[in-house]
Amino acid sequence: MTFIDLTAYRCPLALVKLKLALKHAGEGEVLQISLVDSGSRQDVPRFLLKLKYPFTELRNDDQMLVLSVVKSTTS
Repeated sequence: MTFIDLTAYRCPLALVKLKLALKHAGEGEVLQISLVDSGSRQDVPRFLLKLKYPFTELRNDDQMLVLSVVKSTTS
């Protein structure tokens, strides 16, 4: 599992960094992503759904959104 702390970034930079991480991830690799920016917290899940990346919400509260994303060739 690769941990990606995107809490220091605002959208669209957080989304760009996620796209790069997914591009370099191996098939079946799990990425755990942390976000705090409200724009990123909306845009990242939308992006993952649009491209059909399987993901799970591990935490979603006032402070942070944490997602677990699986890199898949079907995505």
